Amino acid sequence: MTVSVRDARSTDASLIADFNTALALESEGKVLDRTLLEPGVRALLADPWKGRYILAERGGRVVGQTMITYEWSDWRDGMFWWIQSVYVEPAHRQHGVFRALYQHLLDAARRDPTVCGIRLYVEDNNQRAKQTYHALGMQRGGYEVLELDFRAPTKAKA
Repeated sequence: MTVSVRDARSTDASLIADFNTALALESEGKVLDRTLLEPGVRALLADPWKGRYILAERGGRVVGQTMITYEWSDWRDGMFWWIQSVYVEPAHRQHGVFRALYQHLLDAARRDPTVCGIRLYVEDNNQRAKQTYHALGMQRGGYEVLELDFRAPTKAKA
């Protein structure tokens, strides 16, 4: 079955929040606060300066997503696109869904002269995701992400 890719619309907000909820629990064992998540998704969908969601469909049904946010690099006089919130429904993994999302955003980034590169961060123990990203040509950037999170999600109880 063919994978098609499109930009998300405001009507996709609830599904995107569902995917983000599943992603956080599966990849990091975190339970997201829907009272923060849903308005956060809607805020991004309403403001292209914040970023954008890209959705993958198979058979007319959304089965995967990624979000792009932006970082200005004064060193390169260009914009990095950050890949975030990658999620593919389990039944659709290993069927080219993320590859289609990635190729779509890579093609768009290469057409945009203001984009100087693509970055992402991946949870330390997510070996499957790391293998996927490496297979697509991405490599370690030589940086470690540090954070101070004022709204950190809670860990799921075992």
